[in-house]
Amino acid sequence: MNSKLQTPNSELSNGQLIRGLGLIAAISVNVANVIGTGVFLKARVMTCNVGTPGMALTVWLVAGLLSLAGALTYAELMAMFPRAAGEYGIMRDAYGRPWGFIYGWTQFAIARSASAAALAVGFAIFLNDLVGGRLKYTYFTLHLPGGHEVPFQRLQLVALVAIGVTVLINCAAVRFSGGVATFLTSLKVLLLIGVGVGAFVYSGGDWGHLSQANVGGLCEKVSITTGGAAGFAAAMLGALWAYDGWNNITFLAGEVKNPERNLPLGLIISMFLVMGLYLLVNLSYYHVLAPTEVANVAASSSVAAEVVRRLLGAVAVTLMAAAMMTSSFGALHASILATSRVPYAMARDKLFFEGLAKLSPRTHVPIRSLIALGVWSGVITLSGSYDQLTDSAIFALTLFYAFVAGSVFIFRRRMPDAPRPYRAWGYPVVPIVFIVVSAWLIFRTIWDNPKQSAIGLGLIIIGLPIYLIWARRDRRMNEN
Repeated sequence: MNSKLQTPNSELSNGQLIRGLGLIAAISVNVANVIGTGVFLKARVMTCNVGTPGMALTVWLVAGLLSLAGALTYAELMAMFPRAAGEYGIMRDAYGRPWGFIYGWTQFAIARSASAAALAVGFAIFLNDLVGGRLKYTYFTLHLPGGHEVPFQRLQLVALVAIGVTVLINCAAVRFSGGVATFLTSLKVLLLIGVGVGAFVYSGGDWGHLSQANVGGLCEKVSITTGGAAGFAAAMLGALWAYDGWNNITFLAGEVKNPERNLPLGLIISMFLVMGLYLLVNLSYYHVLAPTEVANVAASSSVAAEVVRRLLGAVAVTLMAAAMMTSSFGALHASILATSRVPYAMARDKLFFEGLAKLSPRTHVPIRSLIALGVWSGVITLSGSYDQLTDSAIFALTLFYAFVAGSVFIFRRRMPDAPRPYRAWGYPVVPIVFIVVSAWLIFRTIWDNPKQSAIGLGLIIIGLPIYLIWARRDRRMNEN
């Protein structure tokens, strides 16, 4: 049996990582990363994709149940192996060190760092709306070969500051970072409940909208408006983007108190909470606006902003900018907190810069790893390429979700008598459903976006020669 499988709590036994996150903090870290801007922005696109409120709400429910199936499956794995950067260790132990490295490489170098850059820029954009466009000032523009221009604006400066602040917050003890996540998540939950309840009570809406369909809506910048299987698949991708991050707490598995209990509960409760909030808010949208009105909302705005405008008038623009700015910052904080554990775990395995495995002697958090992630996310922010990277990485991330979920079958066969504090509910049906639907989404992505899929696969392949370099380096050091 692999010795690493026998010592899932080695971080604790070495007196290093501190288990300072309780159940509430674990739930908060997950919810904070899930609820970004998707619930505010995707209703218009999804209405155009599927045509009717009933079908759109069905998509939100199905996407939530699929994410819940993933959470139920992950819960068994995390309760068995509650280690830092949990998914990385699962990939390594189930499929071998090369796949573990490629997973960590994709998360750190591309997917999660680009996501952090996008969240930081989103924060700056919403702040710009709040201050009346005063951040749209360009300091200088770099002219690169091939006619590419990279402007440096106040927007990017604010985004860099946001990344720096979240790195600084997360350099504190994990208990403090968890407290910040709990506070920011509370604001998000109150915001969504406020929008939902306010829309039902004060808008003078019409429940008859739920039986209507989009007829002649503008559907600005929406490519699939045909309904059917293509529309459902497109809407599902949008909803899953809004649910993405349901696995965020797994990266902090080595720092959760009583992990055998709190990791499964954190994953499952957070998903039920997010599903309930998403269904409440989207139902309130259709109570206030007819489907065609939803489809007519400008691509530069959001359905949430239009609903709040009808409730509060002109002040709604300011309030929604502040709300979305807060939501983006909360997601950025949770993302930086969790992702920094990936290079830390890789460095412990001598598959990355060894200095990143060092922890602060005072706070017991991987400060060097946090700084490295912040710097790299800042570089991507300046490059302006985060949207392209995240679009292409979706393919790779969905593939990894399926592989991690599939490892539950590997460990059941390889380690049948190992302690399982939590067993996946509905096994084997629930994991199989998650894997099959993930495979379908991968197929749809390849079919509908072959270029992005090819780039995503290329990003994975790039990790292989880099792994070989680090593995060769590790062997030489051991020989010496």
